[in-house]
Formats: sequence, structure tokens, C-alpha cells
Amino acid sequence: MTIDSIRVPPRSASTAAGQDLLLLACAAFASAMSLRLCDSMLPALAREFQLSLGHAALVVTAAGVAYGCCQLLFGPLGDRYGKFRVLTWACLASTVGAGASAWSSGFQGLTLARACTGATTAALIPLSMAWIGDNVPLEQRQATLARFLSGQVIGLLSGQAAGGFFADHFGWRWGFVLLATIYLAVGVMLLHAMQRRPHLAQGGTSGQGGRMRSVIASRPARFVLVAVYCEALAAFGALAFAPSWLHQRFGLSLFHAGLAVATFGLGGLSYTLLARHWVARLGPRRLAASGGCLLGLAFAGLVLAPAWPIGMLACSLAGLGFYQLHNTLQTLATQMVPAARGTAVSLFASCFFLGQASGAAISGTLVDRLGAATLFGCAALLLPLVGAMVARHLRVGTAR
Repeated sequence: MTIDSIRVPPRSASTAAGQDLLLLACAAFASAMSLRLCDSMLPALAREFQLSLGHAALVVTAAGVAYGCCQLLFGPLGDRYGKFRVLTWACLASTVGAGASAWSSGFQGLTLARACTGATTAALIPLSMAWIGDNVPLEQRQATLARFLSGQVIGLLSGQAAGGFFADHFGWRWGFVLLATIYLAVGVMLLHAMQRRPHLAQGGTSGQGGRMRSVIASRPARFVLVAVYCEALAAFGALAFAPSWLHQRFGLSLFHAGLAVATFGLGGLSYTLLARHWVARLGPRRLAASGGCLLGLAFAGLVLAPAWPIGMLACSLAGLGFYQLHNTLQTLATQMVPAARGTAVSLFASCFFLGQASGAAISGTLVDRLGAATLFGCAALLLPLVGAMVARHLRVGTAR
């Protein structure tokens, strides 16, 4: 069965229990909030540590690089010892990195703490997706993943807004105190669920050595990995500087600039709420192609916006387009190599967050040298191309 043949039935019959899916969505919330918390803080961090905006963005890069690299560890661990078990302990471990970020005494210490947080939180979203892939039939999976994604979207929205709020009113360190509290609460709930329902902690079998090679050897899998890397590089590399752009261009406070960019999450949430109907009506090919086009329009809109409400509208449009494209790629990822799903989805997430990290680094250099308008213009050109290539990949796969 190809992804393009998916048609979601009127009533979902997902085999993943609603309570378990809610807990996984909470874990995705914590992970997404963590990775976007620093975006709106960048001007405040640059001022406190006397750095350029591009240099301050190293805190974003450090978390993304650690997140991406550690997928290579957590994927096989999840396949071997149980996806739910591994992500539970990783969530609890993330409390330490978040707390260390709050009490770091210098920029190097903060960067290291962010890297540690990125390393441990790396397990949460990909292993949750792989768990859904194991427990939800393919014909229901894209809609179920979209429901799960609502936690990630709300976390992204909350991270953008909370980072600016704490930087403006209480100090950026309190943002990490809140993050540590969330990690601890979600981790305890996951642990309690695992203790009450021991089957959640079940692992796989031994003999994981060939799993990574089986994913890399698959040509369709390689395409999906490259596509999600390019998507993340262009979309989140640019998005990391959207709060600073609105702050500098329109004089918004960091809190209000963060709120404006957080409408990216509202656009994504509108997709997750309607995903079952959109998947059935449009199909994955049209979702991917139109998502790329909406992203291109959104970043062009940020450059041309005459006032901040138009910039906010562009961010919301970017969220809608991104999740149309990304949800399609996620569903492809869960079916790349079903026998090594944890490893495959973790490689997918690795490419996604390595794309974010390298995007932040490249974007920081581009912003320092050429300005944010050039950065947004590049994203507006690249993202529609990514969407078109994904749509073509689906069309070729269907033809076969």
C-alpha cells in the first residue's frame, strides 16, 4: 500500500489508547517547547553576554546538533529495550539539562547545558512516532500522527511566547525553570503509566546491528531523509530569526514578537484539528505541494509586510504550510523500514534537527552579513521546491 492510497475512515479506530496518545503528546509538547524556547530570548542573551545576534544563536545550534546526533543512539535503544520505556527515562533526564540552563553562569555553560538538554530530549518525539507506527494501522496513521502533533505544535507556540515573556518580565533563566518543571511532571506521568500498564515497556529482540544499514540502503528512505533535512534547514533556520526581525523592524517587545511568531503554532494547530478531513480530501501529494507553496508565500510575506499584523499573519500561514508538508513526510518516515521503525524514525528526526541546527548556524551568518530579509527570501525560494519534490516522489511511488 502506498501513502497516497490512504483514505481515513469517518470514525477513527486507532489501536493506540487515547490516554497513551495524550501522554505522548505531552512529551512532544515538552520537547518542542524546549527547542523553541531560546528563539525569542536571543536579543536578551546577546545583550547579557555582549554577543552578536548570530553568535547568540549558538544556543539554538547546540541543542539542535545534540538532538540530531543522539537520534543515532535512541533509535536502536528504543527498538531493543522498548520505545515507551526509553522515552520515559529520557524525559526525566531532560529535567537536569533544563535546570542547568537556568543556573548557568556564562554563555559557554548555557550552551553546554542546552546541548545536554537537546541530547536527552532527542528520544521523545521520534520514539513516540515510532510507537504510534507500531500500534496504529497505516490507513489511520497520518490522522493519528496529526493528533499527536498537536502537542508538538502547542509546545512550539508556548516556547516562542514563553521565551519572550520571561526575557521581558522576569529574566530568561525563569523560562528554563518552567521547562524543568514540565519535563519532571510529564516524566512522572509517563513512568506511572508504564508501571500501571507493563506492556508499554516491552522491548524488541536482539540483533540490532543491521537496522541502521537497512534504512540507509533504502532509496526511498534516503529521499525522505534528505527532504526533511532541507525542510528543517530552510523553515526553522529562518523562523529562529523571525522574532528578532519583528522586534527590530516594528519595535515590538520581545514578548510580543514571540507571541506574533507563535502564531506559527496556531497555523499548525489548525491543520492538526482538520487533518483527518484534509488527508481524505486532498491526499498526501497535494498536501505536500500546497504546503511548500504556503511556506514560500509566508516567508515572502515576512519580508514585504508593511506592519506587524501582516508579519503575524505570515507566521500563521507558515505554520499551516509547514505541517501540511511535515506531516506527510512523517507518515512516509513511519513506513520507510517497518522492521526497524524505531531506528528509521529516529534517523528521520536526526536529519530534521540537524537541519534545524545547521539552518540556525547558516542563518546566523547570513543575518550578520546580509540581513534577515535575504534569509527569508532564500527560504521563500527553497521550500516550495521541497514540497514539489515530495509530491513528485509520491506520484512516482504510486505509479510503481
